[in-house]
Amino acid sequence: MGLKSMISKPYAKFATKKLRVAADKAVEIQLQIMSELVGKAMHTQFGKDHHFSSIRNYVDFKEAIPVKDYEGLRPYIDRIVKGEYNILWEGRPIYFAETSGTTSGVKYIPITKESISNHINGARNALLAYITNSGNAQFVDGKLIFLSGSPILHDTNGIPTGRLSGIVNHHIPSYLTKNQMPSYDTNCVDDWEQKLDKIVEETISKDMTLISGIPPWMQMYFDRLIAKTDKKIKDIFPNFSVMVYGGVNFDPYKKKLFDSIGKSVDTVELYPASEGFIAFQDNMENEGLLLNTNAGIFYEFIPTEEIFDENPTRLHLGEVELDKNYALVINSNAGLWGYLIGDTVKFISLQPYRINVTGRIKHFISAFGEHVIGEEVDWAIAKASEEHNVEITEFTIAPMVVQGDGQSYHEWFIEFTKMPENLTAFVETLDNHLRSRNEYYDDLIKGNILQKLHITPIQKDGFINYMKSIGKLGGQNKLPRLSNDRKIAEAMEKFKL
Repeated sequence: MGLKSMISKPYAKFATKKLRVAADKAVEIQLQIMSELVGKAMHTQFGKDHHFSSIRNYVDFKEAIPVKDYEGLRPYIDRIVKGEYNILWEGRPIYFAETSGTTSGVKYIPITKESISNHINGARNALLAYITNSGNAQFVDGKLIFLSGSPILHDTNGIPTGRLSGIVNHHIPSYLTKNQMPSYDTNCVDDWEQKLDKIVEETISKDMTLISGIPPWMQMYFDRLIAKTDKKIKDIFPNFSVMVYGGVNFDPYKKKLFDSIGKSVDTVELYPASEGFIAFQDNMENEGLLLNTNAGIFYEFIPTEEIFDENPTRLHLGEVELDKNYALVINSNAGLWGYLIGDTVKFISLQPYRINVTGRIKHFISAFGEHVIGEEVDWAIAKASEEHNVEITEFTIAPMVVQGDGQSYHEWFIEFTKMPENLTAFVETLDNHLRSRNEYYDDLIKGNILQKLHITPIQKDGFINYMKSIGKLGGQNKLPRLSNDRKIAEAMEKFKL
């Protein structure tokens, strides 16, 4: 055991104990954060416009601050971009996290000197909790790889701007920088495939112990290593013991990833977003992610069935219920107010507050009134794949609207690593699993409004080539799993088998 791993164990135990104490007082801490945020931003332009000086409690807070998406906050953010001070938060942000949206174009998410620690400490706390729960600290002595965006930042009127993962790269603790892979120069390569080749070259002979990234891009990394060596990952990196992931549901990728590795390794799930580090897996034995309730973010929750209502119900943490889908709203020390982040979550524990991410507000299919969400399709395809010994690389779903009762259907575009022996039987199983999770979809099938789903197999690397064709290959880019139109479906036609 090295010096770092020896030191990390007692430190992890101390830090994890603090996390548990804070988790026990989560509601109290949340309401305190609400008051502190209002007090700090009282004299900003947003605070003046929304009468922060009159806010005394959560009822006042809801009356003063409307729920908004990025477009709702854009007039304020545009003023910050132009160089104005004290708009959403005191002073100016120290960074903009740049993201791309389907309707908003480029989005500039502010990161302030107060909020940057939220992004850094969330991942740190997840690893410290893992060390305490597993007893495995040896990985900190080896090489750690973070498959992330470029750390090169550009200037937006005096504010450094780039992808969140690139910004965070500048704040990795000094005690980890010697262990960190890939090199800075390689991380700066823009082209994802060139970057991946360089990462393989740099890491193939190293003692890699932790690998982190979005599952489909970790799989690409593994595929390149296996192609180059004709070995499983366990034989290339015998001390590899921890896989850290986030960004998408892990289940559809799990079997292929572990087959590529060739052995079981521990996994740690994170829920990072450009707007804040929301939650992390704090316990290997309990399902769900611990909500990050003591990090400068005040959370609100809207029942998903009310999300498009003019005056939806808004709840603070102490008012939520188990097993109910909520749209997540954040208010933060980055200057985001009543901000609809776009994700939906479900509480699976209230002691402590643990969540599952169930989907995206805009990523669902309801072309026929079925309102199928990400959680349901991920569960259905994972179950069907397990039962039919199928491996899947990637998939996306779109509605096919055909005139006439019983003619329309959901079309699943699936890239199989391992095809089902009987595709018809696989379709039947998958459709039945989805029907078991969504009564509206089931009713439409029973009522002869919809046919059962269709599967269009996609050629090898079809989704990679699609992402490349739209300039979103690699890094933190994610393929939408669910659509209410056929834009992606039409693009995938040229990649079908």
